[in-house]
Amino acid sequence: MARYVVRHAEDVLPVFEQAVPDDPRPRAAIDAARAFIDGARRTKLQRVTSLDAHRAARSAPTEAARLAARSAGDAASAAYLHPLARASQVGHILRAAASAAYVGELAAGGDPAVGDALLERARQRATPVLVDVLRRYPPATGGSSRVARLMRTLDQALRQSADRPPQHTARRSTEARGREYPA
Repeated sequence: MARYVVRHAEDVLPVFEQAVPDDPRPRAAIDAARAFIDGARRTKLQRVTSLDAHRAARSAPTEAARLAARSAGDAASAAYLHPLARASQVGHILRAAASAAYVGELAAGGDPAVGDALLERARQRATPVLVDVLRRYPPATGGSSRVARLMRTLDQALRQSADRPPQHTARRSTEARGREYPA
């Protein structure tokens, strides 16, 4: 999961770094996620850098820069995907890809065809393991923002690409409280 999220966050990190060149927080979050992907234990580093990148997003001067920083924060937090049977967990897997698609749209003057093409790229990047894990959660719901709509579209496309019916096998929140599994 983390590798998938990092790929999309890295795609848009230059947008943030161009807008706010002296703020290292989103890059630090991606670096922390990369360390986890490369075999380091998940530690407080991923949590701290994720929160820091989300703080950087709140102070970003443009929507595209905000989405890029938030994607970096999502990359670091992907190490802490929970086995809770909640649609909100889908955001931890797909929000960075949806955000990257919207950043592309914004860069193209709001052209939704660009976002659609980037969603297709995100769909192609998804591994069978990612799709299998995604299908353990209820489908993405809610939100009227363009990113939320893109995320739902990607979620539906990935679920439809699987050969077998979805199985919501994640634990209910009361069973899983306090338990996590690596992404």
